[in-house]
Amino acid sequence: MTSRILVVEDEIFVAAEIEYVIAEMGHEPVGVAADQETALKLAARADIALVDLNLQDGPTGMSIGRILAQTHGVTVLFMTANPSQLGNGIPGTLGVLPKPVTERELKQAVTFAVARHRDIEATPPQRLKLFNWGGQMAASA
Repeated sequence: MTSRILVVEDEIFVAAEIEYVIAEMGHEPVGVAADQETALKLAARADIALVDLNLQDGPTGMSIGRILAQTHGVTVLFMTANPSQLGNGIPGTLGVLPKPVTERELKQAVTFAVARHRDIEATPPQRLKLFNWGGQMAASA
């Protein structure tokens, strides 16, 4: 079953590579958002979002992730070179994968996010730091 995945990333070459991998895996890339306005316009079309923190309009990734998860029911996975900026995470989001990311790690992260969106247990990629929000722990006991 295909998932619709939004890429929130302002570096176009990185975004294009992520979209390519998503499509290669059989999922539907719903678009690339380089800022909060674009991300929120595309929110209704997404099941899952891969979100960078620092975008064209500044460090808006955290608020984008929060809005996508809490308002639109999107499964959010952060991908950033600055994972410490997230502290203990954003309620309702899965976790953070530190950049740079290999193609294999990206595929594992997408597979994990798709499984969690469908409420299926899955093993997270090794470098993925999971957030725990009262029953929202990505890897259930």
